[in-house]
Amino acid sequence: MPGVIVAVWICGALSGVGAVYWCVVGWRVRRDGRNRPSLREGLSGTLERWPSVSVIIPAHNEEAHAPDLLRTLLQQDYSGELEVIFVLDRCTDGTRAALMRVLDEHDRSKQRGPTVQLIDNHSCPDDWAGKCNAAHQGALRSRGEILLFTDADTTFDPALIRASVKLLTDHALALLSALSSVSVRHGFEAIVQPAAALQLMKQYPISSVNDAIEPRAFANGQFMMFTRESYEALGGHTAVKDALLEDLAFARRMVHTMKRKAGLFIADDLLRVRMYETYGQFREGWKRIFIEASHRNPARLVRYGWECALVGTGVACFGLIGAMFGVIGWVIGDPPLGIVGVCAGCGALIIQQLVLRRIFQLIGVPKIAALAYPYAALVIARIQWSGAHDLRSGKPVRWGGRNYVLQPSRN
Repeated sequence: MPGVIVAVWICGALSGVGAVYWCVVGWRVRRDGRNRPSLREGLSGTLERWPSVSVIIPAHNEEAHAPDLLRTLLQQDYSGELEVIFVLDRCTDGTRAALMRVLDEHDRSKQRGPTVQLIDNHSCPDDWAGKCNAAHQGALRSRGEILLFTDADTTFDPALIRASVKLLTDHALALLSALSSVSVRHGFEAIVQPAAALQLMKQYPISSVNDAIEPRAFANGQFMMFTRESYEALGGHTAVKDALLEDLAFARRMVHTMKRKAGLFIADDLLRVRMYETYGQFREGWKRIFIEASHRNPARLVRYGWECALVGTGVACFGLIGAMFGVIGWVIGDPPLGIVGVCAGCGALIIQQLVLRRIFQLIGVPKIAALAYPYAALVIARIQWSGAHDLRSGKPVRWGGRNYVLQPSRN
């Protein structure tokens, strides 16, 4: 009996702390949800003149994805001049042939569309990251007043470019970025990837990124739209040539160094992405993202990992254990003790689930992600701890066909 009493009170106290944490998160979600920035806001109204836009896509062995993106780009309803530039970066597959087939189909349909360039890039300087170099080559050959950099595994709604240009202009932004909707084809995309996105959003809340006074610098490399003037003033991709996450590097230089205005919006299905084909790719890709998002600081990665595990897995475990011991206390003849345990444990679980369901609803994630979050949070914590270990041990990060040894930082 004494052991049950101690267990109930310990688990009840920890569940209470967890419930308070998720209540605070829920309050912030409710507050920020009132001003939820969506790309769909740009669908209303028009501009006196639609500026020319160049869409630049670095593509390394994207035979499976690039044709789908090209089809959606050919269907854009943008009124201004539009050009599409694919930079085929050291491709060893059939990316070019697959894109040419789409272009041939489009030509036979005799429909109007943007001009399209396919640029073959066969090398990368040693001091450049591969994606940055490919994007740089595309920018050098572009003519648009607005430059849009996107990934080959995305697809565009026909109204995406029009909506984004309208928002870029209306808000007088130097950089506009969007959080894409993730296509779900594999189990890990439905269960684990939402937890990874949520962990990143905790570090870079949209309200903080869009704060007018003290903005937190963040951008998503799947969709970055610049005015040409701001892109060139920053130094283009030359300024971030060795960055493995050029999006964060661009945002930090744009916001903190140049003091220019950047904006982050939710795509709301106007932009979709297929990020990873296998769980191994997912794990290594998010490890790289977390490493760069934490400024390559191993201690910070470890701390973020523990936070993720405690508020995700820990709250659920203590809630279940507390409720279980509460039932035991009730059965053995102490109803008040049982009520404390059951209420504290179940309350923490219910609050966590309600808040998670609301968050994932706002970003268009399947409902199963909330139920699976306690497991997924532990998976994400382990990825962050693995990133900290790799930094400390000097293990290379492989990306874009090359290995990079990252130096740990204390910043």
